Amino acid sequence: MVNDQAAGLRAMREPEKPVEPKKTLKETLSSAIPKAKPVRIVTVASGKGGVGKTNLSVNLAISLSQLGGRVLLMDADMSLANVDIMLGLQTRYNLSHVLDGEKTLAEVIVEGPAGIRIIPAASGVKRMSQLSALENAGIINAFSALSDNLDILIVDTAAGIADSVVSYCRAAQEVVVVVCDEPASITDAYALIKVLSRDYKISRFRLVSNMSRSPAHSQRLYEKFSRVCEQFLQVRVEYFGSVPFDNALRDAVQKQTPVTLCHPTSPSAQAFAAMAKKLQTWPVPSGKNGYLQSFVEKLFKRAKD
Repeated sequence: MVNDQAAGLRAMREPEKPVEPKKTLKETLSSAIPKAKPVRIVTVASGKGGVGKTNLSVNLAISLSQLGGRVLLMDADMSLANVDIMLGLQTRYNLSHVLDGEKTLAEVIVEGPAGIRIIPAASGVKRMSQLSALENAGIINAFSALSDNLDILIVDTAAGIADSVVSYCRAAQEVVVVVCDEPASITDAYALIKVLSRDYKISRFRLVSNMSRSPAHSQRLYEKFSRVCEQFLQVRVEYFGSVPFDNALRDAVQKQTPVTLCHPTSPSAQAFAAMAKKLQTWPVPSGKNGYLQSFVEKLFKRAKD
């Protein structure tokens, strides 16, 4: 009885705490993500499958790590993920478990070779190939659970112009497009750039020529492709590099080991290393666009469009 009276007196004496208004999802995501330091965010895309996009993502990540960068490689091909297959990794959990609330992002990240960390995607899960913008944003929100800092995030997307591909391209600071010298690859790469520039106002792209016969061949391909894009799409396409046709790369794929590790002196491994050094010369992201928070907000923005 005494306790009841004391509680009643305290209630009369202490004003009620005002009820805080509920935050919107955007406010929740924005406030949850730390703004500790800028992070380079590079999305690797292609108009057509089978042109070496994932090979570039993996070997570029390893080369950047060997240069001292803290690299996180995100497999964002939600329907046909293959980063883990290319590295010979056995992954028990993936992004679908994060979406379902079964695991945290830190619990699904796996350690890869040369110190890179990998976020596996969900291969063969149909729902993961049809994520909404809010679900994509929810995945990136989970980055706030990571305790250590990050220098570079490489996002390996699916091929083509699916909604998820567009979402990651428009949210990144840099978009790298991989092509090889065949009509379907070039046509589909042009279509991807057309959609991203016309509908989402992305005006700069970096081009990589894969399975190149020679540096001169790559340069001619780049000049022809960039000239058409700049003339008809009003975008700037910059030359990032080329990967030569290399039997060592084929051997590495068969061994499920990155060529930068199993054949480090091969022409293709040297090409990946050169692109990693070149990437480090790109302007360091500054201001709001340099943080993961901006990545989240840009992904979320699609929900309002």
